[in-house]
Amino acid sequence: MAYLVKIGNSRGIRIPKLLIEQAHLEGQELKLEVLNGGLFIAPINEPRKGWAESINTLLACHGEEVIDSEWLDAELTVDDESEW
Repeated sequence: MAYLVKIGNSRGIRIPKLLIEQAHLEGQELKLEVLNGGLFIAPINEPRKGWAESINTLLACHGEEVIDSEWLDAELTVDDESEW
C-alpha cells in the first residue's frame, strides 16, 4: 500500500521498498500518467540513450569502417533452381 505525504505545498507518494524493487524503479526517472481513473507510474524507457556518444567514441578510437566495395559493386544473380 502507498501513502500520500505532504512535501511543502505538494504531495508525494510513499511506495514500499518491495514494490520499488519488483517494478525496477530504484534510481529511475519516472513518468506519471492518469489511466482509467488511477495513476500509472513507470520508469522512463530510453532504449537508445547514449548510442550517439558510444558511436562517436568508437569512431574516435578505431576510425570509420572500411567499405567492402567488392560486394557493393557485385552484380545481382538469380538462381531459379534453388529450393526453399
